[in-house]
Amino acid sequence: MSFISYLKDGISLGSIYAIIALGYTMVYGIAKMLNFAHGDVIMVGAYIILTCITRGGMSPILAVILSVVICTLLGVVIEKVAYSPLRKASSNLAVLITAIGVSYLLQNLALLIFGADAKSFVAVIKVPSITLFDGELTIKGITIVTILACIIIMVGLSFFVKKTKPGRAMQAVSEDRDAAQLMGVNVNATISLTFAIGSGLAAIAGLLLCQTYPTLTPYTGAMPGIKAFVAAVFGGIGSIPGAMVGGILLGIIEIFGKAYISSQVADAIVFAVLIVVLLVKPTGLFGKNIQEKV
Repeated sequence: MSFISYLKDGISLGSIYAIIALGYTMVYGIAKMLNFAHGDVIMVGAYIILTCITRGGMSPILAVILSVVICTLLGVVIEKVAYSPLRKASSNLAVLITAIGVSYLLQNLALLIFGADAKSFVAVIKVPSITLFDGELTIKGITIVTILACIIIMVGLSFFVKKTKPGRAMQAVSEDRDAAQLMGVNVNATISLTFAIGSGLAAIAGLLLCQTYPTLTPYTGAMPGIKAFVAAVFGGIGSIPGAMVGGILLGIIEIFGKAYISSQVADAIVFAVLIVVLLVKPTGLFGKNIQEKV
């Protein structure tokens, strides 16, 4: 029964990684940019929820909605200020360095505003646990909510990208930005929308992460952000189903690594598995080889 329990925990953790990875994969798939500040937007969203509830006396639902709105706007601001001027840069290195700079900026602002002390997160999602197999297996309510949220978000994003006009514009920009612009697609607005959606998902991921592991610091989003990026690459960056599958597999590998090998080397196991997968299939599990025309 312990195996099933570990599997359940792995799927729950992997679902959080998957939601974060969806933000990464959308931004890269459409804008061809790696937003390494994405993990810190998770932290910002969690702090907004905590502050609104503990200091502002706001209801949890309104606090979550406000967090999503602010993080969505933050994503647009980050794209306009930090990434948009570098969109035609001769080297991707400039974008990468800028992303790291924005990440450290958000972390240090959080240090100045909230301090370095770890804060206990409030219980926002209150769903009763489910007991199975005559009490031998207990599934927490937050685990159920996290897995369902991951599935709903993945399905919703897939529908949005494939069936709506803004989604089709995203596909066009992803295929050929210049051609899409010639066809009347507002490339700047489409990329901003992509950052907005990704950052809004980061706020939801911050809530689920801090409900599962109820401790919040300015560095809370750093490692989950890196692991979610690994999950996106694992599944095939640019693929929405790939981000979900990659995140869940990564969570399962991490939990089983902690349980059966060592909690101290679990992170190393995760990255080692990624290296092996990329050696076998460089584009990831769901990635496609793209041939450039000369």
